Amino acid sequence: MGMTPPQPIEPMLAKLSGELPTGDGWLYEPKWDGFRAILFRGANDVFIQSRDLRPLDRYFPELHDALLTALPKNCVIDGEIVIATPEGLDFDALQLRLHPAGSRVARLARETPASFVAFDLLELNKAKLMGRSQAERRERLEKLLAKARPPLYLTPMTRDRKLALEWLQHFEGAGLDGVIAKPASLPYQPGKRAMIKVKHTRTAECVVAGFRWYRREAGAVGSLLLGLYDDAGVLHHVGVTSSFNMAMRRQLAQELGSSRTTVEEHPWKDAEIGATSRWSAGKDLSWEPLRIERVCEVKYDHMQGDRFRHAAIFLRWRPDKPPRECRYDQLETATPYELKKIFR
Repeated sequence: MGMTPPQPIEPMLAKLSGELPTGDGWLYEPKWDGFRAILFRGANDVFIQSRDLRPLDRYFPELHDALLTALPKNCVIDGEIVIATPEGLDFDALQLRLHPAGSRVARLARETPASFVAFDLLELNKAKLMGRSQAERRERLEKLLAKARPPLYLTPMTRDRKLALEWLQHFEGAGLDGVIAKPASLPYQPGKRAMIKVKHTRTAECVVAGFRWYRREAGAVGSLLLGLYDDAGVLHHVGVTSSFNMAMRRQLAQELGSSRTTVEEHPWKDAEIGATSRWSAGKDLSWEPLRIERVCEVKYDHMQGDRFRHAAIFLRWRPDKPPRECRYDQLETATPYELKKIFR
């Protein structure tokens, strides 16, 4: 891995929408649930850049070596690193790769090898393509990867909105995140939210079992800790909701003050809720327990195992809902879908 790090490129991003755009001139692609990455294939090596412009090579040695062989020299490709399993994409397995111990990374590379799904071509044979249209870049990418083999894949693309809606409905069962819509005439715009993404949205009623401070000294709540009961009556931590303005953060601190309790009296007294971890980049994850008496309704996109994949969005309090009725069985589940059908 002796390649000199190239000049970083900020990935082009997407803004969230409630529905896919209509009309001509759109290219639709599945939205993969992995690590965004830009590949720089030089004359003799590969450099893998993360979304936040950091190197990813050491965490995916098997991918680095495979892409060095699979890609032609002097190209830059935008895409997503994923880990595919028989049950679909596994984001948890992907996160485990971000480990400081090289021996552990090497073991995981053998046990759960990663793949790269390409969806944009930014440079080829030292010719800059970011100023070209999305449609032209896609056409060139298809030609470049016409004979691609695992672990390198070309993402599906369609101009048919009806088919894209079918993808939105079915591909979730393979662990995908939604659908991306790209204007066919769009040049590549680093760092800009120039595309449109549509994700699955659902609501759930959850127990508010604790909170974390935004700024304790300011009396402002940062996030609410959400819980759901399983069939055995055990309350599980399923995620957080944190989409509050400052006025709401202060209001929550006042409202929740009378509900605070001690960890010893809380159902999560033995759970690992509050430890600082490497994934939090040193952020304090200590929490304040609440009595199990409040329920809120949140909007979420999908589950990863038994937890919300992303932070849920607070919608409203549900004083009419008993906490014991906040159960996993209220959640909508996706019908399984085979990844190999998408890759094909």
